[in-house]
Amino acid sequence: MRIYDIAFYVVVFFLLGILAASLKIDFIIIVLAAVLVAAIFLFSTYFQSYEVQPRKIERKLFWFAGLSLFIIVGALYYFVDDYRSRNINITFDQKISFEGIVTRNPARGNQQKLTIELQLPYSGRVLVKLKNYPSFNYGDLISFEGQIKKPEKGSYANYLAKDKIFGTISYPKTNFISSGHGSKIKSTLFSLKERTVSNFQKVLPAENAAFLSGITLGERAEFSKEFKEAMSKSGTTHLVALSGYNITILVVAIAYILSSFVSRRLVFWLTLLIIIGFVIMTGAEASVVRAAVMGGIILLAKRANRLYSFRNAIAIAGFLMVLENPKVLSFDIGFQLSFMALLGIVYLRPAIQKFFKFSEKPGFLLWKENFLTTFSAQLFVLPLLVLYFGNFSPISLLSNILILSVIPLTMTLGFIIGFLGFIHYYFSLIFGWLTNLLLSYETFVIKFLGELNILQINSLSVPLVITYYFILIVFILYARRLPKPRQNF
Repeated sequence: MRIYDIAFYVVVFFLLGILAASLKIDFIIIVLAAVLVAAIFLFSTYFQSYEVQPRKIERKLFWFAGLSLFIIVGALYYFVDDYRSRNINITFDQKISFEGIVTRNPARGNQQKLTIELQLPYSGRVLVKLKNYPSFNYGDLISFEGQIKKPEKGSYANYLAKDKIFGTISYPKTNFISSGHGSKIKSTLFSLKERTVSNFQKVLPAENAAFLSGITLGERAEFSKEFKEAMSKSGTTHLVALSGYNITILVVAIAYILSSFVSRRLVFWLTLLIIIGFVIMTGAEASVVRAAVMGGIILLAKRANRLYSFRNAIAIAGFLMVLENPKVLSFDIGFQLSFMALLGIVYLRPAIQKFFKFSEKPGFLLWKENFLTTFSAQLFVLPLLVLYFGNFSPISLLSNILILSVIPLTMTLGFIIGFLGFIHYYFSLIFGWLTNLLLSYETFVIKFLGELNILQINSLSVPLVITYYFILIVFILYARRLPKPRQNF
């Protein structure tokens, strides 16, 4: 078995172990199951007929038998990480006074949400909900007085646990002590993000500035409730949840600009540094980290002149993220949606293209490209959207085709506005006029199509979900056997 195949299956079995442990399956049962899987692979070698099957299949089965034991390694890693993360000292359900440092860029909207790292004599991390004023920032040391509550078991508790948050407190008494207790690099990047959003707001109407902040920086605090609902119904929420699409546009633009001034080698390292900075600045959400890791792998593959494998890139991206935080696999919805959408694009999109005999040409204003990409991604995440959010509408296909064609230009102009805003307001105002036309078109499509309630799917059973994905896999395998379409369609 080739080394990159071994690496891929190590990751797959490791992630299976993480998944089993996160579902609260007893460690002994996981060990027995892994041993049983290994035994089945070994036992299968005795039924190989060398006249019919080549000897390499036997060797592959031996490899699978050994690699399947990484299920145990994955489960053990999860349990050790869970034990270490729960080594906290928090007094729950009692009125106490404590101090803490803001460890993340605060989430702002109708209220201010702070992730607080408790200081001695306490230890651990809590989520604090406050009014928007007075406003606090990353790295601030604050004193609190109130009652810390332990989240009730369920999806919300799991959501907090993935960020190693084990308590919540709402509207306690607060007193600012001092600032500058966080990373200077993070503080600078967060400040840069806020100033860029401010530059957007100076030259654009409020709603358009908010949407531009969303598609370029993943900032959603300024969205109205009505606009959020319109995005949900029109299937365009993913545009403001930074993903591989946004990162790809950023990488291509940066590499193109830098290539005019520096060597190819320096372009690689500078682009990589900018991607890392961008990920930190935008909050390091699961979809952004996954996209950034894959973007880095693409850059590395091009630099090394090696063939780029999406299968291995997806596996490595998932492995690195789960290695840093095992709980994202089961408890981070963004992580799951991001990877499932990517799998749809990588595997289902070529199958649909072959089956319906589409040519490689992207079509007028990239309509064919956007349709195939959106359709394949939506089909792969459809069950998750229904299970988590309770609705899905085919209208999202139309809205994405109409909008995605102009998003790259909108993002590019947005970054230009943000940059020129640091030089002078009037420079950014020139580009703001054109950007506002594009943004007005995009928000119009979102609101108009968001009002159309066409064939809403509201619920799915688990057996139906399993059957659904089984059909998709069979379709992909069948389409792979079809000949490539001609180029005259």
